Amino acid sequence: MQQLFSQYATSEATQWLTEKQKQVQSSQTGKEIYLPFSAAPRYVGKAPLNPTSEELDQANQLRQGFKPDNWTTDQLARTILLLGLSGDDADNYSKTILKLFGTADMGELVALYAALPLLPHPDKFVHQATEGIRTNMGNVYEAIALDNPYPFKNFSEAAWNQMVLKTIFTGKSLNRIYGLDERTNPDLARMLSDYAHERWAAGRTVTPELWRPIGPHINETIVSDIKRLFASDNETEHEAAALTCYQSNYPEAQALLDQHPLLKHKIREGQLTWSHIGQKAITA
Repeated sequence: MQQLFSQYATSEATQWLTEKQKQVQSSQTGKEIYLPFSAAPRYVGKAPLNPTSEELDQANQLRQGFKPDNWTTDQLARTILLLGLSGDDADNYSKTILKLFGTADMGELVALYAALPLLPHPDKFVHQATEGIRTNMGNVYEAIALDNPYPFKNFSEAAWNQMVLKTIFTGKSLNRIYGLDERTNPDLARMLSDYAHERWAAGRTVTPELWRPIGPHINETIVSDIKRLFASDNETEHEAAALTCYQSNYPEAQALLDQHPLLKHKIREGQLTWSHIGQKAITA
């Protein structure tokens, strides 16, 4: 991570971070992190990172799902400082991190939440992270929910479902939730279907991405929702309906898919995926 930082920061900023990192690493109490963590933007700037595909692959190797492509130099510097803290004593370590959370401004919160998958003792921060998804600060919420493997690994089913629903409610793409397909569950499918019905009753639309976690849990109630999608005039809703049916073993869902052989063929050939739907949602 230091190598990535040095590519986007000045030599002065790199020198400053190296000095502060050494101080943090040699700290017995962890208190040496507080001032540099707060001051980082002043010394290293806020230049956006533009990591290459190779650098993103290296980040993913560091922690599967870790994707710092929307980070800035100050965020990366703060993460490097966090990683310099000794994690030998789990209680002392978590107290230091939670104290940072307690006094953080928005930029510091973004750095802290996005760094969670890299920190030791991840179980110590579950309560903080689940409380964090209640925030009304968009940047902070995105740091937790999007391109972050921490929720996938650590959230309870209830917290996970709340996060997915809020992501839809706030108009963000489900395509950026790491582990979405692996953590689909019947309660989430029911919640999303109920949400769709509320929107429809109010004369409003729902994002086609909403149906992505529902496919494996189609039942006699939800299949009527899929029929509605196929009856729509919206091509993307047809595609979402087909993808949802393709993920299902429910006989009526399979029969519906068979009525749309071209969409079924595109799915089988990899020409139609949920990522394709997600890209449409971003550009809509």
